Amino acid sequence: MSGHPTLRKLHTFANQLSRGARNLVPGLVFRRPQIRVSFDVDDTLACLPHHSAAEHSRLPAVVHRWLGEPLRTGTRTLTRELRRQGCSIWVYTSSGRTPSYIRRWLLLYGVHVDGVVNSVRHSQALTVHGFSNAPSKFPPAFGIDLHVDDSEGVRIEGNDYGFRVVVVRPDDENWAQRVIDAVAEVRTACVPATSIHGGKECPQG
Repeated sequence: MSGHPTLRKLHTFANQLSRGARNLVPGLVFRRPQIRVSFDVDDTLACLPHHSAAEHSRLPAVVHRWLGEPLRTGTRTLTRELRRQGCSIWVYTSSGRTPSYIRRWLLLYGVHVDGVVNSVRHSQALTVHGFSNAPSKFPPAFGIDLHVDDSEGVRIEGNDYGFRVVVVRPDDENWAQRVIDAVAEVRTACVPATSIHGGKECPQG
């Protein structure tokens, strides 16, 4: 991990967010699902037709043309399996799609998400604390343990800033299994926290 002051500030901020959430109700045990997983949208969950087939839906195609976009095949089964394993599902996108749009789009396919981070929320969370040279995504600021993305650039940022990324290509038919395997690696790396609040501690990167 680099000793650059900006990196130290980023990780200090992420730790403060986590402690603040635990201290909202003093004396109570703070619990959350074992692993928090976030997904990129463009070319990860929303792929072009020549890259990936789309999930089937019971709703007419015209509804999706007006209210959403094609969802990558395998997403519904993957998210159900991750929830069965006790994971929390988030979306983390660099786009300006609103959280309400993303939630509505995924619900059209029966997929519920626990949190959404878009470009606005990302910028607010970092710039309000004086960060000027932040990465394009910083999952630790939102308590995210693993981020799923199609970008090798995001993986490089993960190496530089200390967060876990699994890269899945838009045309990768085994992408869901790659995510499941990455979650298993995160779970293996996690150790029980010594805090009286419970929770976990996962080495990053």
